[in-house]
Amino acid sequence: VKLVESGGGMVQPGGSLKLSCATSGFIFDLFPVAFYRLAAGKQRELVAQIFRDGSVRYGDFVKGRFSMTRNNAESTVTLQMNKLEPEDTALYLCNVFVQATHRWGRGTRVTVSS
Repeated sequence: VKLVESGGGMVQPGGSLKLSCATSGFIFDLFPVAFYRLAAGKQRELVAQIFRDGSVRYGDFVKGRFSMTRNNAESTVTLQMNKLEPEDTALYLCNVFVQATHRWGRGTRVTVSS
């Protein structure tokens, strides 16, 4: 199982970023895939999780600012993040629970700063 995140960077408050997670090594369309984030001094928290049918659950802090989609043909997920705030600064990690194990990518860093 391999998960590779991309799309992070530095953006000003109010800006947007689009993260992607490219996956391989499992039957993608059978599994939910999630983005978590880890900020300095805080616990890891769920950003968004997309299910097989395309439905998504978001962390409470998202408040309509983010949108997650999946492309089963390409085994990828994307996370469109709008109206970014300094509090969104974190390492964003792709996750899938497969073969009874949580699998993680290395993450992509998002920094929101003026």
